[in-house]
Amino acid sequence: MSALPWLSPEPEVTKFSQLTYEQTKVRKVQLSRLLTFYIVGGLLFMLLPGTLLGVWNLISISGGHAAESVSPSWIQAHGHAQILGWIGSFILGIGYYSIPKLRRGSRPFALGVAWLTAGLWMAGVLLRWFTNVYLWHWRTLVPASATMELVAFLIFFRAVSQHKPEPASDGNKGHLETWIFVVIAGSIGLLLTLLLNLGASVWMALRGTSPAYSMAFDQRFLVIAAWGFMVPFVWGFSAKWLPTFLGTSGVSERRLGIATGTLVAGVALGLSGWFRLSMVAVWLASFLVVSALGIFRPPERPPKTHGVHPSFPYFLRSAYVWLLVAGALSIWAANATNPSGIWGASRHALTVGFVAMMVFCVGQRVLPAFSGMRLLYSSKLMFTGLLLLTCGCALRVSGEVLAYQDILPAAWSWLPYSAVLELSAVTIFAANLVVTFLSKPPVQPRLVYIRNAGPTRAAKHGN
Repeated sequence: MSALPWLSPEPEVTKFSQLTYEQTKVRKVQLSRLLTFYIVGGLLFMLLPGTLLGVWNLISISGGHAAESVSPSWIQAHGHAQILGWIGSFILGIGYYSIPKLRRGSRPFALGVAWLTAGLWMAGVLLRWFTNVYLWHWRTLVPASATMELVAFLIFFRAVSQHKPEPASDGNKGHLETWIFVVIAGSIGLLLTLLLNLGASVWMALRGTSPAYSMAFDQRFLVIAAWGFMVPFVWGFSAKWLPTFLGTSGVSERRLGIATGTLVAGVALGLSGWFRLSMVAVWLASFLVVSALGIFRPPERPPKTHGVHPSFPYFLRSAYVWLLVAGALSIWAANATNPSGIWGASRHALTVGFVAMMVFCVGQRVLPAFSGMRLLYSSKLMFTGLLLLTCGCALRVSGEVLAYQDILPAAWSWLPYSAVLELSAVTIFAANLVVTFLSKPPVQPRLVYIRNAGPTRAAKHGN
């Protein structure tokens, strides 16, 4: 027994283990609360400044049979709330929660820094939405909001980048997996998005007549915001989680790297104004990533659907179908003499069909566990939300093409119904998560194990 001292620990060892257990428990609870705040904040942006304003905009456009029926400032306020308010808040929260676990450093970041990031980020996004809609002192407040968002991201990047890769079991220095490099590419895309946003905000404050971007700049800005920021993040976390969730074989890291490089090239071409080549590149990158992730390969083992609806794998795969549809529509729009409606349809297929579908699927699978090892409140609500989102997106994408191109004028009347379906979907998604967060988490046996572990293992789990 003397060779295994943790089987009969001395009082000092017991005290050390108890301290490590208590520190780990408190830290885990604090991180869960932090993540919940980011997620709930993102849900509020998704519902109110994002989707609700989007529904109002779409009803106005449908009634006027033209996109010009709504102020560009309102349309961009809706997009800003969805991209940075919803998706951005989710990414920052998940980053603060998960990156220290994946890349273990010498000491954890101060939680006050994470709360400061949340305050600056959400206040900046809300301020931008408010000034775009009400035009109140926008020459001052729009640059201020852009500065707050950029500072918040830089604080976040500084905090999480201090964590070092965990050493390999053989003692050699650990290496980063390819999916982490894909997420880093998305982080660079987010940084460029925020820098462009700040530069454009200052320029508009000095020389512009409204807080809305010009059409030419907005086209380039959306390339980096959508394909350069959101898409790489989804690809990276897909590479991390989807093989487990779908029961497929591992990811082809080589093809994933080639897909990411092709995507980066496409985004660079888009920022330069070469939209025809840009959209071909991102479409090819989408095909490569589908192949790299094995999205449509037969599963080798049962998918992980515990706690979620059994249809979960099918909706996950449907998201990547929407990704390919978005790329194809983008190529059509870039080559069309009258791209009216086609660009909007391609962006909707990307942001709702792909990004939102992935968030609805993966979010309801992992966020309950991240927030204290909870289980999703209702798998039936999950299925209902996913089905409504699919129907609404299909109606919106087809309706925009048919209506704007004057192929089927009656399609104008479809658009408000698509908005209501999607609003219902996001409401159900938000309600399902909020009720889940409000439920009492179960007992965590892993922490009991850490409490009884010896000094070496306790320290390993406690850092």
